[in-house]
Formats: sequence, C-alpha cells, structure tokens
Amino acid sequence: MIRDARPVGFAARIARALAAAGALGLAPRPAAATDQVLPVPVATIYAGDLIKPTMLREQAFPENYRPRMPAVDSVAHATGKVARRTLLPGEPIPSIALDEPKLVTRGAPIVIVFEEHGVAISTQGMALANAAVNEPVSVRNTATGRVIQGIVMPDGRVRTGQP
Repeated sequence: MIRDARPVGFAARIARALAAAGALGLAPRPAAATDQVLPVPVATIYAGDLIKPTMLREQAFPENYRPRMPAVDSVAHATGKVARRTLLPGEPIPSIALDEPKLVTRGAPIVIVFEEHGVAISTQGMALANAAVNEPVSVRNTATGRVIQGIVMPDGRVRTGQP
C-alpha cells in the first residue's frame, strides 16, 4: 500500500480554507433562497459620477450579513443618483453615499423667475450654492447684485415669489 506524503491534517486544512473563502465571498456559489441580494458596483465609481444601471450588478450575501451602514436595497434606488464618495466594486452601497443630482451648481449662470398673482418676470442670476429639484437655493441677481432665496424647478430655473 502506498502512503500519501502529505501531512495527516492536510485535507482538513484545505477544507477549512475553502470554507473561509466561501464565507468571505471569494468562492462563487449559487444564491440560496434565504440570501439577501444587494446592488454592488461592477467597477470603481468615483465621487461625482452619475450612476447608470450598467455600473451595478446584484450580488447575493448570506442571510446573517449586516452591512456596516444602511445599504441601498435595489439597483433602481441607486440609478440616476450621484456618488458622494468613491464606491468600491463588490461592496454594498451605503445609502448616505448617494445624492440627488444637482441641477443648479454654485457659480453657474441661472434664470431667476419671479411669479406672483399670475405675473412672471425673469432675469439672469448666479447660483451661490448647489441645489437639486425642489431645494431652496440662494442666487445673486446679476443686474442688481441682490441675493435672493428661491426654489429650484425641474427645468433648472429658480422660482421666487408666491405661486
């Protein structure tokens, strides 16, 4: 009878290493019915990048896996958002790492629309802060130099006055 030259505990160490690789997600395995599926980046997504569906894939995590922070639970919730920080491939996306895209950016020229009692007056201005749709923003009227508060409209204009 020929005896194997490897140490007696070799098979046990290999089995433990494979189990550890599976626990870390290094070894591919089919998703079980009890696994949770979270979207993860396919490649590195940098701060300021607009997230598209092709940049994400769904990955299964064990049922008892808990992300360090609340994570985005579907590709649809992340699509169309802007990354606030770098997102690494294969890692769940923290909810706080995403932001709505800003229509108004600081220092950019914008149109200010004053609407009150059916009268609309528009003028040019400059945004003093970044803002998304329906967010308040301060703008400087370029004609008068006055700072005005307004609300960003879906078309990128800033509305002031009473609707």
